[in-house]
Amino acid sequence: MTIYFITGNKHKLAEARLILPDINSVELDLPEIQSLDPQKIIEAKLKEACKNNEGEFFIEDVSLYLECMNGFPGPLVKWMLESIGREGIADLVLHHKNHNASVKAVIGYSNGKDTHFFTGEIKGKIVSPRGKEGFGFDPIFQPQDHNQTFAEMEISEKNQVSHRDIALKKLKDFLQTHNKENHQ
Repeated sequence: MTIYFITGNKHKLAEARLILPDINSVELDLPEIQSLDPQKIIEAKLKEACKNNEGEFFIEDVSLYLECMNGFPGPLVKWMLESIGREGIADLVLHHKNHNASVKAVIGYSNGKDTHFFTGEIKGKIVSPRGKEGFGFDPIFQPQDHNQTFAEMEISEKNQVSHRDIALKKLKDFLQTHNKENHQ
């Protein structure tokens, strides 16, 4: 059975295909509920996708948690990036003493009947924008124990340490186990 990654983001798709090379992508215009719980956002999108389409789907939601703002914006980071941009986020955080942040990717998978969630989280800090690779907040996020931002890393290097990589590998393990059980 074909698995579809619901995304219009070519960067996310490229990173996902390094872990799951056989996935297809599909762009579906799905409503996005506003919530501080990424699982609720994903679950609503998957229900809508499965209502009108057949197949197996997964969708990802990324959150950025800023310690100096009590975890804000979380899954609302997309809207924060649209309104003040990565430079605005960096300026906001760098005025505080605490630059610590964490990034979480939550993947929801549905076969039309059951939904499963897979999470990857890493810690790091917000820095002034650096690097030309990546997208979103990659130029301002520097993972813990690294001296480069995601935007300064090659995609293969980023995938070795990223939140998305952790969540995608959990999804891959689930799919491999699930497929073995269905073929026994």
